[in-house]
Amino acid sequence: MADESYPDELRYHTEHDWARIEGDEATFGITWYAQDSLGEVVFFEPPEVGSEASKDGSYAEVESVKAVSDVIAPLSGQITAVNDAASERPELINEDPYGEGWLVKVKLSDPSEAAELLEADEYRKLLARA
Repeated sequence: MADESYPDELRYHTEHDWARIEGDEATFGITWYAQDSLGEVVFFEPPEVGSEASKDGSYAEVESVKAVSDVIAPLSGQITAVNDAASERPELINEDPYGEGWLVKVKLSDPSEAAELLEADEYRKLLARA
């Protein structure tokens, strides 16, 4: 299991999702806290490439030994790639949530939405209050 961490270069959604923003594209995944809360992830159902993700809306599902959970989009845009490796080996989401366990890549429709996401320090404070 990965060490609990929240990389400073990422932006965080209050629903425990992250975005690695590079220009008008972003990679999304779930945070260490989310995967730890879920427990062992046994299934990842990705969205279709070409579908739209809407900020604060569900775009995929992960199933763990505990529950099926919606994955919430931290930003809006069109899905340009899905992590097939995470579909085939969902344990990657637990083992490396910020690396090999990424979920989708998105062409952002409104990059200014990123201003609403939390910096790593703010996300850590949110977790401390939980």
